[in-house]
Parts: sequence; C-alpha cells; structure tokens
Amino acid sequence: MSEWLMAHPEVRTIRVAASDLNGQPRGKRIPTRFAGKVESEGTRFPISALNLDIWGEDIEDSPLVFEAGDPDGVLRPTERGFVPMPWLEAPTALLPLWMFHEDGRAFDGDPRHALARVMNRYRALGLTPVVATELEFYMIDDSSTRLRVPPSPRSGKRRPGADTLALRALDAFDTFFTDLYDACEAMDIPADTAISEAGLGQFEINLVHQADALKAADDTWLFKMLVRGLARKHGFAASFMAKPYDDYAGNGMHTHFSILDAQGDNIFDDGGPRGSDALRHAVAGCLRAIPGSTLLFAPHGNSYDRLVPGAHAPTSICWAYENRTAAVRVPGGASAARRIEHRVAGGDINPYLMLAGVLGAALLGLEDKAEPPDPITGNAYELDLPQMPGSWAAATDAFERCPDIRRIFAPGLIRNLLLTKRQEQRFYTELSHEERIELYLDTV
Repeated sequence: MSEWLMAHPEVRTIRVAASDLNGQPRGKRIPTRFAGKVESEGTRFPISALNLDIWGEDIEDSPLVFEAGDPDGVLRPTERGFVPMPWLEAPTALLPLWMFHEDGRAFDGDPRHALARVMNRYRALGLTPVVATELEFYMIDDSSTRLRVPPSPRSGKRRPGADTLALRALDAFDTFFTDLYDACEAMDIPADTAISEAGLGQFEINLVHQADALKAADDTWLFKMLVRGLARKHGFAASFMAKPYDDYAGNGMHTHFSILDAQGDNIFDDGGPRGSDALRHAVAGCLRAIPGSTLLFAPHGNSYDRLVPGAHAPTSICWAYENRTAAVRVPGGASAARRIEHRVAGGDINPYLMLAGVLGAALLGLEDKAEPPDPITGNAYELDLPQMPGSWAAATDAFERCPDIRRIFAPGLIRNLLLTKRQEQRFYTELSHEERIELYLDTV
C-alpha cells in the first residue's frame, strides 16, 4: 500500500478513474485494502468506456464496441498518485489513471495520452512549455426551474447583479472559498488568485504557471471536479458550462503559455515588448489551427451560445498585444515573462484535449516557421476578420478536414471524437432548452 494511504488510515475506500473524451471521470470504487493491487497491477475496464457520449451511452457504430468485441484496456496510475476527495462526506481518495493496451502500448483514444504525445514532441526538440489555466465558473441555485445566484451564507441575501472584481462578492462566500483553497492545498492544485467576474454569481480562479503541461491539465481536470463537488457540499451548484445564463457572460478557460529552451530561457523573449520570431511563429500556428480546433475549445451544444460578438468571448481569428477582444493575446509585462494567452476555450472543455490542441498548434507554427497576419488594434468585433466556425456542426466538419489536427492527434482519437460529437448532435436537437441546461450544468 502507498505511503499516502498508510499516512491516511481514515480512508476506507478509494476511487480510480480516467478521463473520457468529454472530460468525464470514468472508473470504480474500491475498498482501500485492495488499493495495493491497483497501484502495482492497474485495473481493467472496457476501452470503449473512454469513448462514451455526454449521457454515458455507447457510441453507435463505434469500432471499439461490437466490431472489436468490446475488449478491456489496462488502466495504470498516472504520476499523480492518490489525492483526497474533500467534497465527499466519508474520507476518500482518488487515484487518477490512464489507459493502455494489453501489450503495454498507450491507448491513443485516451485524451491524456494525446497531450503526452505533444509533450514528447516538445521534449525531442529540447523545449518545455510553461502553462497556466484560468477557470471561470458560476455558483448557481438550481433548486427550482429558474437558475439563480445562491443566497450568501453570511447574509442570507442574493446578489442582485454582477459585480466585477468585488471583494464583497468573494466575502459573501468566504466559507466556500476557504474550504476550496484548503482542498486545493491538500490535492496539490496550485490555486492562486480568485476574483468575482462579469456574470451573476460568476468567479474566476487562476492556477499557477508550471513547466509540466500534463500536471497543468491534471490540475485543471481535478479542480473542476473539486469545485463542482464542494459546491454541492455547501448546498448549491457550481458550473463550468459555457453559457448558463442568456443575459450574462459565458465561462471561459483561458490558457497562458511560454516555452523554455534547453538552457531554461524563454524563447518568446527578445528583450522588448513585441516578442521574438518564435513568438510570432507560435501565434501563427495557433491562429491557423483555430478553425479545426474550435471543436476542442467549444465541444458542446451550449458552447456556441458563448461565442457571439460582444459577449466577452472571441469570435474572430486574430491576435493582438494587450487586447482582450482578440482570440490570441500577448500580455504586457516584463520581457522575461513574455507569453501567449489563448482565449477561445470555454469552461466546458476537456483540459487534456484543449491543451494538446493549443500547444500542438504552437509547435506546428514553430516547426513551419509560420508567419501570422499583422496584430490588430481596436475592437475585434467591429473589424472585417476571418471568423471561427459558428455552430457545433460546422466546427465538427472543420475538425475532420483540418490538416493540422491530423498532425497533432492520432487517427483513432480523431475518429472517436467525430463519432461522439455527431451522435450528441443528433440527440441534442430533441431536447428542450431546460433539458439542455440540465444536461450540462453538473457534467462539463
């Protein structure tokens, strides 16, 4: 048994889980006395379990199910090891897993392996991405059919409207945020600044930059799980769905990254405010891949309600310095910290696929020495610029056609994701507005 479990004898059961293509944890509950076997030998469940739709149903005509005989994969622990699950009443630990074939090969349809493939390509070039994510979410009272901000535990009152960067909005839920930061510390999630955002009951928490993109994705995946679970423990919902309210801004998930060379120097830094040739090449790669990558950044039907002009989410394919209307932004600050902010993704993403798409596209730009168009100035919503795919179906078609996507992802993952999204689109059309909100509120 692991040292962590030996140091936590109060933990009587564990969960073991891997991420499916929608970022949903799929796994098992196991008594702690059998944990040692899972750590040393792994566990097994069907390969197709990592390729279910958002309802948890098999994908029709999937080659992973009847055609292949629905075989098992071997799930092995990631480098993370055990982490506590503070949102549950009984002391419990989670062991994150990823999937392999019987012969030890990585299962290409596992989204964590997709990101690892991209990181291996960076490593072969002596490069290391330094990554941070910013996560927006809404606190919601969903006890009735009308979604509302929860009442403050301190005052019992509901905030009447949005209140950007308001300390009183944070203080109103201080007990929740104190528990959240304590839980992040226990789970080794590097949670940094929290702010209130532009929506009713909307908040953002930034995770610290780190030179391990796989851990950054793990942290993001675990953080979303933690926030949703802890909110329920406090008596309300927390949602990362892209657009829970028609009249308020959606939830984004912005990604900041720089790239270090073998000597540990930032290749985007040229000593000045404009950045290096490498920065421009990476920007160009990101812009070129946006049409094909939109499905990764906006993977659900509700995602496209966020991507509309003037709603604090980008719609044009462009870049800029210090301009939050652009899809790709180069922030100011010290030149040694020069970085790219990719602003397209919603809060409802799978962090492994999203980061693989962003960092993979940047790497292609570096490899191809691609050149971007001129950076824009002013309001991107008012300029005549190329537009991102405007619908779920259009984004799915663009993903299928995109040559850069085929350079980033394994063919099996591309096939599986296309089958998944087209099945979800068929069923989604049959749902009412209320059913669509209920579908995504707690899941994504």
